[in-house]
Amino acid sequence: MILDLQAFLSKPIVQLVISFAVACVVALEAIPVIINISRLKNLMDEPGERSAHASKTPTLGGVAIFASTLIGYFLWENPGEGPLMHLTVVGLVLLFFLGVKDDILVLAPVKKMLVQVGCSGLLILGADLRLDNFFGIFGLHEIPYLISVPLTVFVFIALINAMNLIDGIDGLAGGIGLLTSTAFGAWFYLNKQYALASMCAALAGSLLGFLRFNFSRTSKIFMGDTGSLIVGFLLTVFAIKFIHLNVTYRYEANAYFSAPILAIVVLIVPIFDTLRVFLVRLMNKKDPFTADKNHMHHILIAQGYSHIQASMLLCGATAVLTMFFLVIRHWLTNTQALMLLMVLFVGYMVLAHTMKERVKNSDFFKLEHEEEAQKVLKQKAKARLRKIKKLKRALAD
Repeated sequence: MILDLQAFLSKPIVQLVISFAVACVVALEAIPVIINISRLKNLMDEPGERSAHASKTPTLGGVAIFASTLIGYFLWENPGEGPLMHLTVVGLVLLFFLGVKDDILVLAPVKKMLVQVGCSGLLILGADLRLDNFFGIFGLHEIPYLISVPLTVFVFIALINAMNLIDGIDGLAGGIGLLTSTAFGAWFYLNKQYALASMCAALAGSLLGFLRFNFSRTSKIFMGDTGSLIVGFLLTVFAIKFIHLNVTYRYEANAYFSAPILAIVVLIVPIFDTLRVFLVRLMNKKDPFTADKNHMHHILIAQGYSHIQASMLLCGATAVLTMFFLVIRHWLTNTQALMLLMVLFVGYMVLAHTMKERVKNSDFFKLEHEEEAQKVLKQKAKARLRKIKKLKRALAD
């Protein structure tokens, strides 16, 4: 009986299911405790002009995601871990402390960027995790080492911060993370990369547990910077390793020569949204790093969609496009597929602009800009008072 149980538990698919379930349960049990501590210590996010919520909300959901993911992963002695998984855990721990400190005290962007570069450098130099092939896009194949290293660092920084930028409404970052980790986990399992599949399963389970509270009306919590950093970092590791393994396995049945295209499509929401927002800011001669409410999820909320509707719409679009590109990959070269993605991006830009213009005539937009105008008037009044005080002091002297 015991031997039968051990044999049953040694099956990779059983271990993945248990890792997923345990991570989910740990998150479900841990988050209420974190919510209570956050309320007692007033570790809450105050509603601001860019906030999509109206009341104080705990922001340490990332603590539960971090703990439950690692607990789910370390349940088993995963074969073939190697330096990649060890250094991934090191990077997670570093980003966890960075995120917690940022959620509580708020850190300068430069400090956060340096830690992100350091964590990506650990994996690139210590585990040779690099984007080393263009898969024939525009006739390019192998990428020289001195180009692949900075390119991979850029991809890490871009995707980690893209996940942070889409974490503006309930369920979006968590939903995209759940969908993406499930997709990559399935491929890793089919290709016997059980350590990576186990991490994917644990992350997916922790995000499912988190989403139960992220959508709650009475016990709401946000993943905060802690969560978005961890999720963004892990998804980037999965995406780059997925592309890298498809170079190694390119002559096997489960290999996808369209791996880089599929990785972009699975992460299309954070990639497209971040790229569009940056381009719009540059076209309007604004600092591309200046926060605003021009993200697609903000536009959808302004259109009257609820948080869950907007999140499900964007996650659904990701799932549909992923299936579409899986089907058509046999008939398109990677260059043609990338050009199709560019066409889709232009369509995305036009759609967002059209929806934004429609919002400008809505009561929501008018109210928002009335409030902004009032803030500007208050700032001008304060500036005048300061000038008057300075003038009085000068006359007194």
